[in-house]
Amino acid sequence: MFKHLLPKATSRPLLRPASNTFRASPSTFYLVDRSQYRRGYATEAEEKDLVIIGGGVAGYVAAIKAGQAGLKVACIEKRGTLGGTCLNVGCIPSKSLLNNSHLYHQILHDTKNRGIDVEGVKLNLEQMMKAKDTSVAGLTKGVEFLFKKNNVEYIKGTGAFADEHTIAVNLIDGGETSVRGKNIIIATGSEATPFPGLNIDEKKVVTSTGAIAMTKVPKKMVVIGGGIIGLEMGSVWSRLGAEVTVVEFLGQIGGPGMDAEISKAIQKTLQKQGMKFKLNTKVMSGDDSGESVKIAVEAAKGGKEETLDADVVLVAIGRRPYTAGLGLENIGLETDNRGRLVIDQEYRTKLPHIRVIGDCTFGPMLAHKAEEEAVAAIEYITKNYGHVNYGAIPSVMYTHPEVAWVGQNEAELKEAGIKYKVGSFPFTANSRAKTNLDTEGMVKFLCDAETDRILGIHIMGPNAGEMIAEGTLALEYGASAEDVARTCHAHPTLAEAFKEAAMATYDKAVHY
Repeated sequence: MFKHLLPKATSRPLLRPASNTFRASPSTFYLVDRSQYRRGYATEAEEKDLVIIGGGVAGYVAAIKAGQAGLKVACIEKRGTLGGTCLNVGCIPSKSLLNNSHLYHQILHDTKNRGIDVEGVKLNLEQMMKAKDTSVAGLTKGVEFLFKKNNVEYIKGTGAFADEHTIAVNLIDGGETSVRGKNIIIATGSEATPFPGLNIDEKKVVTSTGAIAMTKVPKKMVVIGGGIIGLEMGSVWSRLGAEVTVVEFLGQIGGPGMDAEISKAIQKTLQKQGMKFKLNTKVMSGDDSGESVKIAVEAAKGGKEETLDADVVLVAIGRRPYTAGLGLENIGLETDNRGRLVIDQEYRTKLPHIRVIGDCTFGPMLAHKAEEEAVAAIEYITKNYGHVNYGAIPSVMYTHPEVAWVGQNEAELKEAGIKYKVGSFPFTANSRAKTNLDTEGMVKFLCDAETDRILGIHIMGPNAGEMIAEGTLALEYGASAEDVARTCHAHPTLAEAFKEAAMATYDKAVHY
């Protein structure tokens, strides 16, 4: 029945793509009382159709899809809860804090004009953190339920390759076991990149993990790195009362994927909200030996050194693949110069039955990209085909207003020598945004100058993260700006700004 599960010989060369290519007998336990550990854990005697190392977004989605396909699956996760960084200490808890800190900030500063008089507003940070933790707990338990529903064996422990088909596991509750797999997927994710010279204690010097768990609002906070994580977490603590300064080596915030025009616009908005920025600035050193942290900075091109003083420093200079302790040397697998496992177009390593998905291989480190790769990898195993369009992976920054984009930005199109046209529409001219008193931002289309095919869509504004789904679908199906403009959008909605931007690209907008 599962002939297709057997490893296939391949002469396909391993790929090292550029940034915009594809990203894709009974058990023996060393315990006195072994009976309590036998139930629910894989045994040496049973070979699984698929073993997955890592229960984060990539791993757990792959496990569920494999279970749905009828495969015998085991998933190994050392955290003790499923969902990985995203669900436990990343995407989900940060969005809870972003949403609730925005509500708090809005009540403090944006109610009088709405006819709402509020007095005695106080921040209960402990309760805000409890609300975050409740959301996380509910979702992680939900993933465990889906494992049971789809007959996925959940092994709580740290896995490492003993040989090409065997994973040895140190169990969280003590003892050891091993599990064999016809197929193996590595989905071990990524970790925050440390900054040389700063000791991350998740108290004074924090990564995103510490930034979502602080017990008091710092007076001064320095964020090293003006990418999405730094800006999101910086905006949370800025709203709650901290004086936040963002230090960024590049000349714009938001990272290289964000369109330059949008980047400048969101920077102005965040500055109005109280955040400070030092662009084209490099961090020279840091001293965390005292009660506060001192950060020495200077202009990226050289100049006078300046010292910033902070109660908390957030290190947000990116993430790096996490493959430590996997025992890759035992099976001859190597990583590239950026720590990524090398794979081919079907996510296979040089050992074709071992595949890699998510943050520990090529492509943007995004949870939804990892999910898409998980589904495709299982399809390759069970059907011999799969699909991920790496040109249509959306990005979202959940500040307020939100910023979202999909496809190429202007700088990328210019570099590629592609002739394009631009159409945009501001939310100040959108009826729903005006009635909501929330008009910061715009929708921007980039289309091929000759064919009108959509090449990129960039949004800064309310609900941008939801609206970008329409742009991603349009890009996926090769739509033109005219296709979108001639599609009826409900009135009054924010999405009408999307339609009008499309109209402005191929013809003229009506309401601006």
